[in-house]
Amino acid sequence: MPELPPSAGTKSPTGKSPAAGDRPEPEIVNRKPAFLRLWAYRRLWLVGILVFVLDQLTKHWIRTGLPFGSYGPMGRPVIPGFFNLVHVGNTGAAWSMFAGRSLMLAGLAGATLLFIHLFRRQLGLRHAFAQMAFGLLCGGIVGNLVDRIVHGHVIDFIDLHFGAYTYPTFNVADSAICIGVFAYILWSLKQPAYGENAKSQMPNPR
Repeated sequence: MPELPPSAGTKSPTGKSPAAGDRPEPEIVNRKPAFLRLWAYRRLWLVGILVFVLDQLTKHWIRTGLPFGSYGPMGRPVIPGFFNLVHVGNTGAAWSMFAGRSLMLAGLAGATLLFIHLFRRQLGLRHAFAQMAFGLLCGGIVGNLVDRIVHGHVIDFIDLHFGAYTYPTFNVADSAICIGVFAYILWSLKQPAYGENAKSQMPNPR
C-alpha cells in the first residue's frame, strides 16, 4: 500500500480533518489591561500632571493679576533690578523664534507627544528617572500647547535681568521642558553602552 502524505489522516483538536487551504488559527496574545499599561508609566503621568497644573495655575494668576502687555515699569517687581512679574504673549518658540507661527508650533508639539508615545520603549521610559524627566517635558509641552489653542499665544511672565542683559521672558512650562531635556540627556550619558541584553550575551569567564 502506498504511504499517505503526512497530512492525510491527521485530525484537528476538534476531531475534524483539516481541509485543503485551511490556515492554523493564530495564537491569542494575552495583553495586559489598559490600567496596568498606564500604571507602568505612573511617574511620567504624575510629574506631567503636576507640571501642567502648576503651569496653568500660575498663568491664571498672572492673567487675573496683571493686564496683558504689562512689561517694564508696568510689571510687578519681586526682586528690584533682577526679577519682575510681567504678562506678555509669545506666538513663537523659545526666545521668540518662529514668532507668529503659533499654529505650526502647536502641530509640532502634538507631533512630539506622538513621537514620545510611539518610541517610549526605545527612549527607556520603563526606567523611573527617564519617566520623571519626560514627565517634566510632556507636562511643559501640554501646558504651552493649551495656551496656543485657547489664547493663540503662550503666556510668559517670568522676567529676569542680569545687569544690562535681559533674559527672554518664560514660564513654568518652559522651565520644566528645559530641566526635563537636560536631565534626560545626563541620564542617557550614564547608561551602559550595550544595555542589559548585551551583558547577558557576554560569555561567562568561569
